[in-house]
Amino acid sequence: MENKVPTATYYAWLPFVTLLRKEILRFWRVASQTLLTPIITASLYLFVFGATLGERLSVLEGFSYAQFVIPGLILMGVINNSFANTSSSLFMSRYLGGIVDLLVTPVTPPQFILAYTLAAMLRGSLVGTVVWAISTLFADLPWHAPLLAILMAMLASFLFAQFGLIAAIFAHNFDTLSMYSNFLILPLIYLGGVFYPISILPQPWEKLSYLNPLFYLIDGFRHAIIGVGDTSFTVAFGVSGAIALLLFCWAAWLIGKGYRLRS
Repeated sequence: MENKVPTATYYAWLPFVTLLRKEILRFWRVASQTLLTPIITASLYLFVFGATLGERLSVLEGFSYAQFVIPGLILMGVINNSFANTSSSLFMSRYLGGIVDLLVTPVTPPQFILAYTLAAMLRGSLVGTVVWAISTLFADLPWHAPLLAILMAMLASFLFAQFGLIAAIFAHNFDTLSMYSNFLILPLIYLGGVFYPISILPQPWEKLSYLNPLFYLIDGFRHAIIGVGDTSFTVAFGVSGAIALLLFCWAAWLIGKGYRLRS
Protein backbone atom coordinates (compact mmCIF):
# COMPACT_ATOMS: atom_id res chain seq x y z
CA MET A 1 0.00 0.00 0.00
CA GLU A 2 1.47 3.34 -1.07
CA ASN A 3 2.21 5.99 1.51
CA LYS A 4 0.49 9.24 0.71
CA VAL A 5 2.82 12.21 0.42
CA PRO A 6 1.57 15.27 2.34
CA THR A 7 0.45 18.01 0.01
CA ALA A 8 1.41 21.68 0.08
CA THR A 9 -2.00 22.48 1.56
CA TYR A 10 -1.28 20.11 4.44
CA TYR A 11 1.99 21.89 5.28
CA ALA A 12 0.35 25.30 4.86
CA TRP A 13 -2.32 24.55 7.46
CA LEU A 14 -0.24 22.42 9.83
CA PRO A 15 0.97 25.44 11.89
CA PHE A 16 -2.64 26.64 12.21
CA VAL A 17 -3.86 23.24 13.42
CA THR A 18 -0.98 23.07 15.89
CA LEU A 19 -1.75 26.54 17.28
CA LEU A 20 -5.47 25.74 17.50
CA ARG A 21 -4.74 22.50 19.37
CA LYS A 22 -2.43 24.37 21.73
CA GLU A 23 -5.09 26.99 22.47
CA ILE A 24 -7.76 24.36 23.15
CA LEU A 25 -5.47 22.35 25.42
CA ARG A 26 -4.51 25.54 27.24
CA PHE A 27 -8.00 26.12 28.65
CA TRP A 28 -8.89 22.43 28.84
CA ARG A 29 -6.00 21.57 31.15
CA VAL A 30 -7.25 24.12 33.71
CA ALA A 31 -10.93 23.38 33.15
CA SER A 32 -11.67 23.91 36.84
CA GLN A 33 -10.80 27.59 36.34
CA THR A 34 -11.81 28.20 32.73
CA LEU A 35 -15.03 26.15 32.60
CA LEU A 36 -16.17 25.11 36.07
CA THR A 37 -15.83 28.51 37.76
CA PRO A 38 -17.97 30.49 35.25
CA ILE A 39 -20.54 27.67 35.25
CA ILE A 40 -20.82 27.84 39.05
CA THR A 41 -21.18 31.64 38.87
CA ALA A 42 -23.93 31.36 36.26
CA SER A 43 -25.65 28.66 38.31
CA LEU A 44 -25.82 31.04 41.26
CA TYR A 45 -27.46 33.64 39.03
CA LEU A 46 -29.91 31.01 37.85
CA PHE A 47 -30.74 30.02 41.41
CA VAL A 48 -31.37 33.63 42.47
CA PHE A 49 -33.42 34.61 39.44
CA GLY A 50 -34.92 31.21 38.71
CA ALA A 51 -35.72 29.47 41.96
CA THR A 52 -36.41 32.55 44.09
CA LEU A 53 -37.71 35.27 41.77
CA GLY A 54 -38.55 33.39 38.60
CA GLU A 55 -42.22 32.76 39.34
CA ARG A 56 -42.80 35.83 41.53
CA LEU A 57 -41.80 38.54 39.06
CA SER A 58 -42.74 39.27 35.48
CA VAL A 59 -41.37 42.05 33.29
CA LEU A 60 -42.80 40.71 30.04
CA GLU A 61 -46.40 39.64 29.58
CA GLY A 62 -46.77 35.93 28.99
CA PHE A 63 -43.34 35.00 30.31
CA SER A 64 -41.95 34.37 33.77
CA TYR A 65 -38.95 36.36 34.91
CA ALA A 66 -36.82 33.25 34.71
CA GLN A 67 -37.72 32.77 31.04
CA PHE A 68 -36.84 36.40 30.38
CA VAL A 69 -33.51 36.49 32.19
CA ILE A 70 -32.08 33.05 31.27
CA PRO A 71 -31.19 33.95 27.63
CA GLY A 72 -29.21 36.93 28.90
CA LEU A 73 -27.36 34.79 31.44
CA ILE A 74 -26.49 32.23 28.76
CA LEU A 75 -25.13 34.90 26.45
CA MET A 76 -23.26 36.55 29.32
CA GLY A 77 -21.39 33.29 29.87
CA VAL A 78 -20.56 33.05 26.17
CA ILE A 79 -19.35 36.65 26.00
CA ASN A 80 -17.22 36.65 29.15
CA ASN A 81 -15.47 33.38 28.36
CA SER A 82 -14.82 34.17 24.71
CA PHE A 83 -13.21 37.46 25.71
CA ALA A 84 -11.27 35.90 28.59
CA ASN A 85 -9.82 33.13 26.44
CA THR A 86 -8.24 35.26 23.71
CA SER A 87 -7.25 38.15 25.97
CA SER A 88 -5.55 36.04 28.64
CA SER A 89 -3.83 33.72 26.17
CA LEU A 90 -2.37 36.42 23.92
CA PHE A 91 -1.41 38.66 26.84
CA MET A 92 0.41 35.81 28.58
CA SER A 93 2.27 35.08 25.34
CA ARG A 94 3.35 38.73 25.23
CA TYR A 95 4.19 38.83 28.92
CA LEU A 96 6.29 35.66 28.87
CA GLY A 97 7.88 36.41 25.50
CA GLY A 98 6.49 33.34 23.75
CA ILE A 99 4.79 35.49 21.13
CA VAL A 100 8.19 36.19 19.54
CA ASP A 101 8.66 32.51 18.73
CA LEU A 102 5.13 32.32 17.37
CA LEU A 103 5.65 35.29 15.04
CA VAL A 104 8.56 33.61 13.26
CA THR A 105 6.53 30.49 12.47
CA PRO A 106 4.74 30.19 9.11
CA VAL A 107 1.39 31.17 10.62
CA THR A 108 -0.34 33.88 8.60
CA PRO A 109 -2.27 36.65 10.41
CA PRO A 110 -5.66 35.21 9.34
CA GLN A 111 -4.63 31.76 10.62
CA PHE A 112 -3.34 33.34 13.83
CA ILE A 113 -6.67 35.08 14.44
CA LEU A 114 -8.71 32.05 13.39
CA ALA A 115 -6.89 29.69 15.77
CA TYR A 116 -7.36 31.99 18.77
CA THR A 117 -10.96 32.75 17.77
CA LEU A 118 -12.07 29.14 17.29
CA ALA A 119 -10.61 28.12 20.65
CA ALA A 120 -12.39 31.04 22.33
CA MET A 121 -15.67 30.20 20.60
CA LEU A 122 -15.37 26.59 21.71
CA ARG A 123 -14.86 27.64 25.33
CA GLY A 124 -17.72 30.14 25.17
CA SER A 125 -20.02 27.57 23.55
CA LEU A 126 -19.21 24.94 26.18
CA VAL A 127 -20.01 27.33 29.03
CA GLY A 128 -23.17 28.59 27.31
CA THR A 129 -24.40 25.05 26.62
CA VAL A 130 -23.90 23.92 30.21
CA VAL A 131 -25.60 27.06 31.55
CA TRP A 132 -28.56 26.35 29.26
CA ALA A 133 -28.69 22.73 30.45
CA ILE A 134 -28.75 23.87 34.08
CA SER A 135 -31.41 26.47 33.29
CA THR A 136 -33.84 23.72 32.26
CA LEU A 137 -34.18 22.96 35.98
CA PHE A 138 -35.70 26.40 36.53
CA ALA A 139 -37.74 27.21 33.41
CA ASP A 140 -38.74 25.89 29.99
CA LEU A 141 -37.65 28.07 27.08
CA PRO A 142 -39.87 28.14 23.96
CA TRP A 143 -36.93 28.39 21.48
CA HIS A 144 -38.83 30.43 18.93
CA ALA A 145 -36.00 30.40 16.35
CA PRO A 146 -33.26 28.01 17.52
CA LEU A 147 -31.05 28.44 14.43
CA LEU A 148 -31.04 32.23 14.82
CA ALA A 149 -30.28 31.84 18.52
CA ILE A 150 -27.25 29.69 17.73
CA LEU A 151 -26.08 32.12 15.06
CA MET A 152 -26.39 35.07 17.43
CA ALA A 153 -24.46 33.22 20.15
CA MET A 154 -21.71 32.39 17.64
CA LEU A 155 -21.64 36.01 16.46
CA ALA A 156 -21.35 37.26 20.05
CA SER A 157 -18.55 34.78 20.73
CA PHE A 158 -16.69 35.77 17.55
CA LEU A 159 -17.09 39.48 18.31
CA PHE A 160 -15.66 39.23 21.82
CA ALA A 161 -12.89 36.92 20.73
CA GLN A 162 -11.70 39.74 18.45
CA PHE A 163 -12.11 42.27 21.23
CA GLY A 164 -10.06 40.02 23.50
CA LEU A 165 -7.20 40.01 21.00
CA ILE A 166 -7.29 43.79 20.73
CA ALA A 167 -7.43 44.22 24.52
CA ALA A 168 -4.45 41.88 24.97
CA ILE A 169 -2.41 43.88 22.48
CA PHE A 170 -3.09 47.24 24.14
CA ALA A 171 -2.96 46.05 27.77
CA HIS A 172 0.14 47.13 29.68
CA ASN A 173 -0.31 44.75 32.60
CA PHE A 174 -2.80 42.37 34.24
CA ASP A 175 -4.63 45.23 35.93
CA THR A 176 -5.21 46.95 32.60
CA LEU A 177 -6.51 43.73 31.10
CA SER A 178 -8.97 43.18 33.95
CA MET A 179 -10.24 46.75 33.55
CA TYR A 180 -11.63 45.89 30.13
CA SER A 181 -13.78 43.20 31.71
CA ASN A 182 -14.72 44.94 34.95
CA PHE A 183 -15.23 48.50 33.76
CA LEU A 184 -16.37 48.04 30.17
CA ILE A 185 -17.84 44.63 29.36
CA LEU A 186 -19.74 43.96 32.60
CA PRO A 187 -21.39 47.42 32.79
CA LEU A 188 -22.42 47.18 29.13
CA ILE A 189 -23.86 43.70 29.75
CA TYR A 190 -25.85 44.79 32.80
CA LEU A 191 -27.08 47.94 31.04
CA GLY A 192 -27.83 46.03 27.84
CA GLY A 193 -31.08 44.51 29.05
CA VAL A 194 -29.98 41.26 30.68
CA PHE A 195 -32.23 41.75 33.70
CA TYR A 196 -34.90 44.05 32.25
CA PRO A 197 -36.42 45.04 28.90
CA ILE A 198 -35.29 48.51 27.90
CA SER A 199 -38.89 49.31 26.88
CA ILE A 200 -39.78 49.76 30.56
CA LEU A 201 -37.10 52.42 31.07
CA PRO A 202 -38.11 56.09 31.25
CA GLN A 203 -36.75 58.57 28.75
CA PRO A 204 -33.98 59.35 27.95
CA TRP A 205 -32.57 56.06 29.30
CA GLU A 206 -34.52 53.94 26.83
CA LYS A 207 -33.09 55.87 23.88
CA LEU A 208 -29.59 55.81 25.34
CA SER A 209 -29.78 52.03 25.65
CA TYR A 210 -29.83 51.79 21.86
CA LEU A 211 -26.28 53.18 21.88
CA ASN A 212 -25.12 50.14 23.84
CA PRO A 213 -23.67 47.64 21.32
CA LEU A 214 -24.32 44.70 23.66
CA PHE A 215 -28.01 45.49 23.70
CA TYR A 216 -28.34 44.19 20.13
CA LEU A 217 -26.59 40.92 20.95
CA ILE A 218 -28.67 40.30 24.08
CA ASP A 219 -31.96 41.39 22.56
CA GLY A 220 -31.39 39.43 19.36
CA PHE A 221 -30.52 36.27 21.28
CA ARG A 222 -33.52 36.62 23.60
CA HIS A 223 -35.80 37.42 20.66
CA ALA A 224 -34.73 34.20 18.94
CA ILE A 225 -35.47 32.17 22.08
CA ILE A 226 -38.72 33.61 23.44
CA GLY A 227 -40.02 35.25 20.26
CA VAL A 228 -40.24 38.79 21.68
CA GLY A 229 -37.68 41.56 21.37
CA ASP A 230 -37.23 45.33 21.34
CA THR A 231 -35.61 45.25 17.89
CA SER A 232 -35.96 43.18 14.74
CA PHE A 233 -33.60 40.36 13.80
CA THR A 234 -32.37 42.43 10.86
CA VAL A 235 -31.29 45.30 13.09
CA ALA A 236 -29.81 43.03 15.78
CA PHE A 237 -27.75 40.96 13.32
CA GLY A 238 -26.87 44.00 11.19
CA VAL A 239 -25.44 46.08 14.04
CA SER A 240 -23.72 43.12 15.72
CA GLY A 241 -22.27 41.88 12.44
CA ALA A 242 -20.93 45.32 11.54
CA ILE A 243 -19.20 45.65 14.93
CA ALA A 244 -17.75 42.13 14.65
CA LEU A 245 -16.38 42.88 11.16
CA LEU A 246 -14.86 46.15 12.35
CA LEU A 247 -13.12 44.47 15.30
CA PHE A 248 -11.89 41.63 13.09
CA CYS A 249 -10.34 44.07 10.61
CA TRP A 250 -8.75 46.02 13.46
CA ALA A 251 -7.31 42.87 15.04
CA ALA A 252 -6.05 41.65 11.65
CA TRP A 253 -4.33 44.98 11.00
CA LEU A 254 -2.67 45.04 14.43
CA ILE A 255 -1.44 41.44 14.17
CA GLY A 256 -0.37 41.85 10.55
CA LYS A 257 1.76 44.85 11.55
CA GLY A 258 3.03 43.06 14.65
CA TYR A 259 1.92 46.07 16.68
CA ARG A 260 3.27 45.78 20.25
CA LEU A 261 3.88 42.07 19.71
CA ARG A 262 7.61 42.15 19.03
CA SER A 263 8.55 44.50 21.84
